[in-house]
Amino acid sequence: MKGRSSRKKRWACIAVLSLSILGLWAQTSSSEIKSCEELKGEIDAKLKAKGVKGYTLEIVPADQVKDQKVIGSCEGGKKKITYERK
Repeated sequence: MKGRSSRKKRWACIAVLSLSILGLWAQTSSSEIKSCEELKGEIDAKLKAKGVKGYTLEIVPADQVKDQKVIGSCEGGKKKITYERK
């Protein structure tokens, strides 16, 4: 019987550790979610720094993206940033 008690304690420790790791992962993931305006500004700055001209960036709901070229994802994947040459 002593062996069963030891196994139960071991599994309980593993469960607690797993839940702790998942909690930390969820917290880290949510802190990495960028606002669309922030990401659009960063992409715009990079394109300008490379000398790219004649383009538009648009924030579009993810389910409404059609043939546009997607160059960014924001708000946890709910929206996409699209790029179009003029």
